Amino acid sequence: MSSTTQLSLFKFHQWFTHERKTVATFDRDYVLLAAAMYAIGLVMVMSSSMPVAERLFDNPFHFFIRHSVYIVLSICIGAIVMQIPMSKWHQYSGPLLLSAILLLLAVLVVGRTVNGSTRWIVLGPITVQAAEPAKLYFFCYLAAYMVRRREEVMENFKGFIKPLVVFGVLAVLLLFQPDLGTVVVMFVTTFGLLFLAGAKLWQFVSIASVGLAAIAALAYLSPYRWARVTSFLDPWADPFGTGYQLTQSLMAYGRGEVLGQGLGNSIQKLEYLPEAHTDFVMAILAEEMGFIGVAVVLALSLTLVFKALLLGRRALLKEKYFEGFFAYAIGIWFSFQTAVNVGASAGIVPTKGLTMPLISSGGSSMIIMTIALVVLMRIDHEIRVQSLQATSKGGKKS
Repeated sequence: MSSTTQLSLFKFHQWFTHERKTVATFDRDYVLLAAAMYAIGLVMVMSSSMPVAERLFDNPFHFFIRHSVYIVLSICIGAIVMQIPMSKWHQYSGPLLLSAILLLLAVLVVGRTVNGSTRWIVLGPITVQAAEPAKLYFFCYLAAYMVRRREEVMENFKGFIKPLVVFGVLAVLLLFQPDLGTVVVMFVTTFGLLFLAGAKLWQFVSIASVGLAAIAALAYLSPYRWARVTSFLDPWADPFGTGYQLTQSLMAYGRGEVLGQGLGNSIQKLEYLPEAHTDFVMAILAEEMGFIGVAVVLALSLTLVFKALLLGRRALLKEKYFEGFFAYAIGIWFSFQTAVNVGASAGIVPTKGLTMPLISSGGSSMIIMTIALVVLMRIDHEIRVQSLQATSKGGKKS
């Protein structure tokens, strides 16, 4: 065996041994989690989209090819973002928030309308969903605000309400699209981050009550949203009308049972279930791979969320407050969006049109979720480098 081959095997062995943790400058588990979710998503997008791709584009692999391109593009963009220090994210959190607002304004002016919603900006062959970068940029701004005004948030109502005013501006722009699902995700993430920052309980109760009442009013006053709520409560009351999508999704879950019907053997993907490769890809996965397949995906997502939250805690202990709050925000965002996507397809919550992170078809979501994952890797990297530098300085002094 050549020396080059031996060196390669040694490096590969280091990835999966405890010894690597003493020298590694980034957490390789993030790479493994992302690779697993990319692979599962690619397989399921191909399986669930072939019938509709054949009809629309006369090419059953159209969505598979497009999803593959977006994964490669996401990895390339992620590699570039990985080089950006977290200090730059902190420094430019204000301009990033401003760019998010401008994007949401632009989509209302020049956006493309699909199924009654104006959410996409077309840039040649690329379609950008403005709400996706808006989420990431707002959470970046929110983390920076927590660093600047943490004592104010903890001590008085004024500090607590300021970020909610900014959120309100973004929420109004999103509701004009309309995109209530993104508003709910941002609302929950904002409150979660404020809670972790130490805001008082009575502030949460008062504002949460107002927020929930506003969401309920928005649902009740909008006919199509109210139809979603009523169809969610009893989809079988109108299985060929307002409850059609959910009943078909529930059939997919029911057919999957424990082990599933086998990869490629879904019936619901034969254009019975709309949006099978985007918002309802988990229903097809449940039908083909069963409870076991769903459990594996949820375990991967849960692992990623726990790692993000633990990373946030570690960053705060190292007095890297911006990084800690940003990691917390990403963890809450991932967890809630995963819960809403799976819950909507399983009939636990009303349908919201949110993608499954790193799984569903959707270029903007894939790129932004990858960037969020890379941010976690960068935070972990900077903490490790700081620890190594402190260790080396301590060794020199002794």
